[in-house]
Amino acid sequence: MPTKSARKTVLVVPLDWGLGHATRDIPIIHELLNAGCNVVIAAEGKHAALLGQEFPQLTILPLPGYRIQYAQKGWFFGPKIIQQIPQIIKSIKYEQKWLHQIVKEHNIDAVISDNRFGLYHRDIPTVIISHQLLIKTPFGGVIETILQKINYSYIRKYGACWIPDYAGSNNLSGILGHPKALPPNTKYLGCLSRFENRPDVAKKYDLLVLISGPEPQRSNLEKMVLEQVAALPISALIVSGKPGTPETKQVTDRIQQVNHLNAKELNEAMLGADMVLSRSGYTTLMDLVKLNKRAILVPTPGQSEQEYLGKFLMKKGFFYNVNQSEFRLEKALEDIKTFPWKSFEHEEDMEQYKQVVRDFAAAL
Repeated sequence: MPTKSARKTVLVVPLDWGLGHATRDIPIIHELLNAGCNVVIAAEGKHAALLGQEFPQLTILPLPGYRIQYAQKGWFFGPKIIQQIPQIIKSIKYEQKWLHQIVKEHNIDAVISDNRFGLYHRDIPTVIISHQLLIKTPFGGVIETILQKINYSYIRKYGACWIPDYAGSNNLSGILGHPKALPPNTKYLGCLSRFENRPDVAKKYDLLVLISGPEPQRSNLEKMVLEQVAALPISALIVSGKPGTPETKQVTDRIQQVNHLNAKELNEAMLGADMVLSRSGYTTLMDLVKLNKRAILVPTPGQSEQEYLGKFLMKKGFFYNVNQSEFRLEKALEDIKTFPWKSFEHEEDMEQYKQVVRDFAAAL
């Protein structure tokens, strides 16, 4: 067994649902390191590849994700997820057993779980990060009420619940992160983004396209964009969202496609673009408001959370939203010229999360 260190060791584990959970954990990890903690990460596949690229000095333990499969057609997204609930429960039981062994082997002093339900422990501090206290489904009503009760039953097993959003009415997650009743020991983190806003970055692109999310819908959107963008008189960079497989391709003399950019490169690309086109994944939304960028949102078909967020934030005037089935890039670029844009109003406290993490580290 390793010798106990005076520095506290924190295990950080992101959910394997797209890359957003891994990327939004990057600022959390940086702040833990700044607070003098050792950090151990648990992940697999592209999530491990992404975090390994950002933190090559850290230990990354292999831990299977929930490995959810997604429907080809958006209409079947909800039923497909429900069909896999037994598999998810099995994964939760496995990670609970795994955690108890890892705590002993690696002298773990605390755990921060980003939306994974089985990483609570009775002997050490544990935190769950979630912006989905109310889980949206295509079925609504009774189903959402039942899922919220199940959700809260797991959240209450943790010592704290951190919500990456703001507590007031001017927020990003709407009813997802602001239900009628909150779990105990809840804290709002504010915006959680790995990026930094800088005024000195020159414009390089008319459009930055961020392709992300689960297959097959990631590839479906990529195909649509590539078919439509080449005919338009604009400069564009398309980031395909495939870490671990570096590749760059010149689509036309004005359009470039890359498989992946690291955090610094993507930060620069976003700042250097007039407009961003992306999914309405929650981490992407936080990145956009941190950088004060305008965006065209195309929610993943059938993913109720993204569809809700797209409509909610378009109504607020923060972003323009269009369903993938109705997406026409030329029309969207024309529509945004007259869209009544509004700015998000929390620019002064975009680092609110840092104090929460520092307090957590100091209490270990």
